[in-house]
Amino acid sequence: MALERATSPSHRKMLLYASLATNLGILFLFKYFNFFVENFTTAFTYLGTPIQHTWSLNLVLPVGISFYTFQTLSYTIDVYKRKVGACHDPLTFFAFVSFFPQLVAGPIERAGSLLQQFGTQKTFDAALGSHGLRLILWGLFKKVVIADGCALYVTQIFASYELYQPHTLFLGSVLFVFQLYGDFSGYSDIAVGTAALFGFRLIRNFQFPFFSRDIPEFWSRWHISLTRWFRDYVFIPLSLRRKGTTALFANTLIVFGLTGFWHGPSWNFILFGLLHGLMFFPILAKLQSRSTGTIGEKTTLPSIVELSKLVFTFGFLCFTGVFFRSASLSDALGYLEGMLSWKILAIPTASQAKLLTLIALMMGVEWVQRFKHHGLDLSDRRLSKPLRWAVYASVLLLLIFFGKEPQDFIYFQF
Repeated sequence: MALERATSPSHRKMLLYASLATNLGILFLFKYFNFFVENFTTAFTYLGTPIQHTWSLNLVLPVGISFYTFQTLSYTIDVYKRKVGACHDPLTFFAFVSFFPQLVAGPIERAGSLLQQFGTQKTFDAALGSHGLRLILWGLFKKVVIADGCALYVTQIFASYELYQPHTLFLGSVLFVFQLYGDFSGYSDIAVGTAALFGFRLIRNFQFPFFSRDIPEFWSRWHISLTRWFRDYVFIPLSLRRKGTTALFANTLIVFGLTGFWHGPSWNFILFGLLHGLMFFPILAKLQSRSTGTIGEKTTLPSIVELSKLVFTFGFLCFTGVFFRSASLSDALGYLEGMLSWKILAIPTASQAKLLTLIALMMGVEWVQRFKHHGLDLSDRRLSKPLRWAVYASVLLLLIFFGKEPQDFIYFQF
C-alpha cells in the first residue's frame, strides 16, 4: 500500500527492493542456504584450503514456498509498475496468497487475474462446475493411473540404475517423463477444476506439451504459468537493459538456469535448465523458424516431418529428464552412461506392456482432444449424453482398477 501511495521514484524503488529482498530472502534461507554453503566450502577444498563449517541449517521446507513466493513477487512488481492497485483488505490478500487449490503446486497466478476474483460475488455456475468436475476426473486419471503407475518402476530403476541393462534404463527415462507429466499436469487439472467449483477461473498450466515440435514450443505448453513468469519478470527486464544477439543468448541461458534452479538447490536442476536454454539458440540465431499453431491442424495424423520433430523433442525430454530425476550429478551421468548403448530396446514385460498401453490410451485421447481444453472436454456435445457418461464411467473404472499404490505429488518438494 505504501508502494501504491509513493510518488518519488527513489522511494518507490526502495520499497520495491525491500519487498523483493524479504520474499527472496525467506526463500533463500529455507531452500538455498545450505546449497551455497556446501559449494562455498567445496570450492575452497578444490583450491587446496579445506575449511570446516557448521553453518548448515536443518530446516523443514515449507510446502509450496516456491509457488506462493513467486505469486507475491509478481503482485509487488505489478503494483510497482502500476499494472494493478494495492489490496487494502488483509483477508482478500491472504486468501489470494494461500488459495488452497493451487497453493502447494500452482499454477502461479497473477494479482490481475486471481486477486480481483475474490472481490466479486460468487454464485454457483453449473456449466463452470461441470467443467471443473471433468478436469478433476481427467487430472485424477493422469495422476493415479499414469503417474503413480510409472512411479513404481521409475523409483526402483533410478535407485539401483547400476544393476539394470540399457533397455531398462531407457524405459525408466521414458516412464519418468510420463510420470512427471501425469503427476504435475494432473495436479494442475485438479487444482483448476476444484477452483472452478467455487466459481474461480485459474490459468491453464498445460496445453498438451508432448505434441510440441521443438523445445521452445514445449515450454509454451508446459508449466505455462512459470514460463510466463520468467518471461515477464526476468527475461523482458534483462532484454530491455542489454540488447544484441550475444545478450539475447546470455539472457536466455540466465532465465533457464534460474528456471532449473527454481526447482531445487542442485546442479542437476541447473544443468537441466541450461540444456533446455541451449535448444532456443537455433531460433534465436534465426537458423530455425519457431513452430506455431497446433500440430496437425488440417490432418488426422502428423506428417513424417512433424512426427520426426515430435520424436526428437520427446527424446531430448527423456535425456534431460535423467538430470531432473537423479539424486546427484554423478548419478545422472552414470545413468546416461549405462543407458546410451546399442542394447537400448527390448520387449517389455507384461506389467510394463499394460502400463505402456494405458500411456498410449492417454496420448491417444489427448491427440484427439488437442484442440480442446483437456482430455475430457466433451462440452461441445458431439457425443450423446449416454456416450459421454460412458466415457466418464470408464475413466472411473480405470481409477478403481489401477489406482492401488498412491504416491506423493512430485512438485510438493519444490
